Amino acid sequence: MRWYDPLLYPLSLCYDAVTKVRNRMFDLDIKKSHNFEVPNIVVGNLNVGGSGKTPMVEFLVEQFAEKHQLVVLSRGYGRKTSGFLMVNENLGPLEVGDEPFQIFSKFKEKIQVAVGEKRVSAIASILKNYPDTDLILLDDAFQHRYLKADFYILLTTYQKPFFDDQVLPLGRLRESKMGASRADVVVVTKCPSDMGATERNSYKNRIAEFTSAKTIFSMIQYGEPISVLENGIHVKPKAIVVSGIANDSLFVQECERRFEVVEKINYKDHHEYKVSEVKHIIGLVASHKDCMVITTEKDAVKLKKPSFHDYLVEIPIFALPIKIKMTEKDQKYLLSQISNMIAEKAYRL
Repeated sequence: MRWYDPLLYPLSLCYDAVTKVRNRMFDLDIKKSHNFEVPNIVVGNLNVGGSGKTPMVEFLVEQFAEKHQLVVLSRGYGRKTSGFLMVNENLGPLEVGDEPFQIFSKFKEKIQVAVGEKRVSAIASILKNYPDTDLILLDDAFQHRYLKADFYILLTTYQKPFFDDQVLPLGRLRESKMGASRADVVVVTKCPSDMGATERNSYKNRIAEFTSAKTIFSMIQYGEPISVLENGIHVKPKAIVVSGIANDSLFVQECERRFEVVEKINYKDHHEYKVSEVKHIIGLVASHKDCMVITTEKDAVKLKKPSFHDYLVEIPIFALPIKIKMTEKDQKYLLSQISNMIAEKAYRL
C-alpha cells in the first residue's frame, strides 16, 4: 500500500458512489439511452490507460471491412478541436487525435473514420453523411451510456486486470468493477504466449464474479519494422526507443529482444512532439554508430508531421506495427457472436 492511499480512499468512495448512481439512472431508464437501426459495437475498458483498444478496433476492421460499409467512431482524445468531424487527408493527429488518425492512415481505402465527443449525435451525423453505413465500431465508449450499443467488448490487461484494481483516484478504474456486467464478451489483452490453462481458468473465475460474459484471451504480435518516412534507409542493429503511450513496457521489451537498445525516451500518453525534442532525438542517433529510431505506430503518425520532415528525413526511423492474436477457438467465438448480432438485428428490421 502506498503511504498516501488513506488520503485517496474517501475520494475514491465519492467517485464510486457518483458513477454508481449515474449507471443506476440509466439502468432504470431515468436517463435515456439511444439505440440505432445500424448495428454498432463498442470496444472499451473500465480503466484509464492503454488496454489495447486500438489494436482490437483494427482487428475488427480487418475482419468486417470487406463485407460492410464500416465507420469507426472515436472521441478523438487529446485533439485540439471539438465537435463532429469526418477524418480526411487534410486533417492530422492534432485535429482528430492520435488513434483515429492512425486508423484512418491504415484503412482509409476501406472505411470511414469519424470523431465526436457526443456519440449519439455523431452517429446521427454519420448516417446523414453516409447513409449506406451498415456497421459502426466505437472506440472507447464503454462508459458512454447515452448510447445503447448492440455489442460490448470489454478489454482488460493481463498485467493489471480490472478485478485487481480500484476506482479513481485510488486506482485506475473509471467506474465500479460491476460495470463489467454490461459486457457481451471480456477480452484479457497483452497475455504472455506461454499462459497456461490453470492461469486462464483463474482469470475466468475472477472475472465471472462481476459478469456472465464469456472471457477470451489475446496476445500482442509485433510485425517487422516499417520505415516512417520511406526514405530508403535500412534497419540498423542499434536502436533508440521513442514512445508516447500509456504503458510502453511490452514495446520496450520487444525492442530489446530484437535490437541493441542504446537509449530509451518515454513521453506521456498522447504526447505532442516539439521541434526541440526531434532535434534531441536526431542528436542521439548521431552519437551512436549504426543506430536508428524505433517507435510505435501511434507516435509515428505524429512524427510524420510535415514540419518535422526536413529534420528526420536523414535518419533511420522505423515504427514497430502491432496486431492482436487469439487462439482459433477464441477468435471464432468472438467473430461468430458479432456476426450473429448483426444478422439478428437485420432480421428484426
